[in-house]
Amino acid sequence: MTYKAVFLDIDGTILRPDHTYSDKTKDAIQQLNEKEIEVFIATGRPIHEIRDLANELNIDSFIGYNGAHAIYNNETIVDEPMSGELVKNIVATAKEHHHEIIMYTNGKNYFTNPDSAISQHFSKAFQMYQNEKYTSEAADQILGMTVMNLEDGQENLYQLDSHIRLSQVNVDGVKHAYDIIRTNVNKGEAIKKALEQLHIPAEQAIAFGDGMNDKEMLQSVGESFAMGNANPELFQYAKHKTRTVNEDGIFYGLKELGLVN
Repeated sequence: MTYKAVFLDIDGTILRPDHTYSDKTKDAIQQLNEKEIEVFIATGRPIHEIRDLANELNIDSFIGYNGAHAIYNNETIVDEPMSGELVKNIVATAKEHHHEIIMYTNGKNYFTNPDSAISQHFSKAFQMYQNEKYTSEAADQILGMTVMNLEDGQENLYQLDSHIRLSQVNVDGVKHAYDIIRTNVNKGEAIKKALEQLHIPAEQAIAFGDGMNDKEMLQSVGESFAMGNANPELFQYAKHKTRTVNEDGIFYGLKELGLVN
């Protein structure tokens, strides 16, 4: 099989728990570039906060905000902000139950309580710097959001309609954090649009991920790898299980397909 595109999650896939990546991961991406295989970062993180990492890895194509915004060849190919009404309803729910939210626009991270210990810990964990306090003026610009500090079972409060699902974000020191993902706006849907733009069939695309926000992504390509450190529930959606991020899972998955040596 000839492969033409690879989609890589960041946290737990490219990056190890200490926010570093291995030489083998960088080498694998370099070998893909030499073969003229298009490499995308596909992450829940905001694109404006991952440019330095992308430059280090020589990647210039992006799917960010869990699929709500995508860039290829310096052109926006996906831009799907949430409805302002939905954002305001979620913020009101969080306020009522003393939860905290971080919201992402194309350029800023908005916190409902930026000075709290939880918010500052989350910001540090995901290396976010373009932070401001949320006001309702930003409601119609929000591409994605994460709710934090929930109690057991409270994630159901945010199932405001059938088009929303919550995906747990594992952050040491932050209790029950969840990405709010739209069933029609996610990494998988963004990949479909990217592949259409590049005229690449799904069977010639590969994806690597470790979290439940990668579920749709792994189902949208021909060859999919769940990292060895992945959420156990994710394995059923991947064709392959590779090594952990600490064991160079990307490199060895690509080696299995004969793409690196």
